[in-house]
Amino acid sequence: SYWQTLFKLRLPAAAPFIFNALKINSTLALIGAIVAEFFGTPVVGMGFRISTEVGRMNIDMVWAEIAVAALAGSVFYGVVALFERAVTFWHPSVRGG
Repeated sequence: SYWQTLFKLRLPAAAPFIFNALKINSTLALIGAIVAEFFGTPVVGMGFRISTEVGRMNIDMVWAEIAVAALAGSVFYGVVALFERAVTFWHPSVRGG
């Protein structure tokens, strides 16, 4: 049937590509949120804090915010990569072959 073909053949075959997209987009979504806060929010968020601290010439705080954003992006990427390894253990890219 259609549903058996979808769940047993098509989705497993597409899983490596889906996880690659999730890994890329998990970090890009964080960047997009920070840029949106940089331009659009009046009082909260990392983007607002970066723009405010640049105006105050508080470069240490700016670099701290950038480091936190980089760490968060790396953690998001790592979580998706671990989930990918658990779900697509059969794929040669995960096995190292």
